Amino acid sequence: MANEDYKFGIEEEYFLVDAETKAVVVTRPPGFLAELNEALGERISGEMLQAQVEVSTLPHTCMNTAAAELKHLRQTTAQIAARHGLAIIAAGTHPTAIWDMAQQSPGERYDVVMDDLQIIGQRNMLCGMHVHVELPGEDDRVDVMYRMLPYLPLFIALSTSSPFWQSHCTGLKGYRLAAYDELPRTGLPELFRTREEYEEYVSALTRANIIEDSSYVWWAIRPSLKLPTLELRAPDSCTFVDDSVAIAALYRSLARELVHNPMKNRDLTPVDRALIVENKWRAQRYGIHGTFAIGSGSNSGAISVSEMLEQVIDSVTPHAEALGCARHVRHCRTIVGGGTSADAQLAVYAVHERSNNGTYALSAVSDWLAAATLQ
Repeated sequence: MANEDYKFGIEEEYFLVDAETKAVVVTRPPGFLAELNEALGERISGEMLQAQVEVSTLPHTCMNTAAAELKHLRQTTAQIAARHGLAIIAAGTHPTAIWDMAQQSPGERYDVVMDDLQIIGQRNMLCGMHVHVELPGEDDRVDVMYRMLPYLPLFIALSTSSPFWQSHCTGLKGYRLAAYDELPRTGLPELFRTREEYEEYVSALTRANIIEDSSYVWWAIRPSLKLPTLELRAPDSCTFVDDSVAIAALYRSLARELVHNPMKNRDLTPVDRALIVENKWRAQRYGIHGTFAIGSGSNSGAISVSEMLEQVIDSVTPHAEALGCARHVRHCRTIVGGGTSADAQLAVYAVHERSNNGTYALSAVSDWLAAATLQ
């Protein structure tokens, strides 16, 4: 099979915060982005809101090299931010950010998006992680996207880092997608089985002048417009680099398995999709501590996140070994065993709330996030 490298890249979004208070900034300092661009080139960019920046790794075939670059991107961004009195936080939501104070970044695309989305766009005070994987055949992307759907709740559960929203403990381990899915063309893709079906959908929207191109389709997984990749968009921005790399390794290994086993998940039904939607919610609500619904017939029932992860690891191990990333895939067990960023944030909050108050506890969470982002 040609092009068996399964090249991949990782994109992470960070909050820009005041270095001392860890409160989200409203506007970026003059010259800040220019200084970042001088140091990192196209690997750094602003986001729709001025309180956010995004880093993008180069394409990689080695997980260790990707991890080293991701750490370099975080460290360099943090060092330049410090010169401007700022710090960065990697998390799906910021504990105390107030969305109605957010300021849009300048740019024609952002003008168009914000004009269309209105208040929903301003509420997008959220940071995610995206993983791009290049498949052997570009035409495979819609087929693999369709067959990847059952695993999306697992990626969400492993990445949860957004238990707080506007100084409230939400009760969810991953609140980010609850807010993000207010946007149109988000959530799970429809059951498109072929490239032609997907392109017919996009063409209908472009002909109606609703969107300019497929980059305005913001599903949890999608074929990238700019790159020849299938892009996973479901995860929260991971506070720990090792978690980001582990999730990327698992996704990359699953992509290879689905390419090599074209009948796997071939016959998903509307019932299956409805169960995946339910599991997506359960991943947001409970993170790694939840259970998922499986099957719609005699094999139906519940499976824990840890059990599902073990099944997936058993299935993808030959592919992870072929790609040289089995060790990184196994780190997903460490996430389940030790907890996600959301679990750590809630533990920090609980300790400080008992001895002080909610406001101080939220401040302690923000301090922890800023330190953990650079561990």
